[in-house]
Amino acid sequence: MSGYDRAGGTGDPDATGGGDAPVTPLRILVVDDEPAMVGAVSALVGSAGHRVVTAYDGEAALLRFEDETPDLVLLDLAMPGLDGVEVVRRIRAMSRVPIIVLTGEADELAKVEALDAGADDYVTKPFGRQELLARIRAAIRRGEGSAAATGPAALRVGTLTLDTGLFRASVDDRPVPLTRTEFYLLIALVQARGRVVPHARLLAAGWPGEPDPDPQWLKPHIARLRAKLVEARGPAPTSVRGVGYRLAETDEGTE
Repeated sequence: MSGYDRAGGTGDPDATGGGDAPVTPLRILVVDDEPAMVGAVSALVGSAGHRVVTAYDGEAALLRFEDETPDLVLLDLAMPGLDGVEVVRRIRAMSRVPIIVLTGEADELAKVEALDAGADDYVTKPFGRQELLARIRAAIRRGEGSAAATGPAALRVGTLTLDTGLFRASVDDRPVPLTRTEFYLLIALVQARGRVVPHARLLAAGWPGEPDPDPQWLKPHIARLRAKLVEARGPAPTSVRGVGYRLAETDEGTE
């Protein structure tokens, strides 16, 4: 059975919003490893006036997210390789964009894991057209309210601030120019809160679209990142030999 119920609807006017309502067109990223499901969901949201961007695995989803900056993500949980929960974590590390998980999982724990990773809502397959559109509208409303209340997403350690919504880094409010890869590496280091981040985790963070990133790529990028942060007098990565790197609030180590 398809996960998309073309007849649609839950029978509950409160759940569906009582039919289609006028909406501002959104750019929506649809991610599923089943092409038929991607096609069905794309047709559904497209019929409501939204623009659709598609991806068929986790790595491609992250690349499309970076390139297209969607307004909302519809994401399958069960995918080979980089699964949906990890995709949620990585998107949430750099953006507050609403994420709705589309899952066929009957296990409640799978849904809880996705929500704990940062998803905003979930819809269990098969689902109705009106239900999905209503949940999209609700997620956008919640996102707008959260942004108004809390401002842009930010990560901080010491004098360093990362604005993950705008991909900007600053030390004492002075901008630090970083490449995209350097920014991703720094997010992973800041989120560790002083703990060591293993080489493999940093490689996955810095090169999310590469299934097997070369370990030799890491050292020169960390060295350039460190040089920029030291020059700005901010916290800088320090090496833990044979293990990985951690972010030191003071200049206490060398490459």
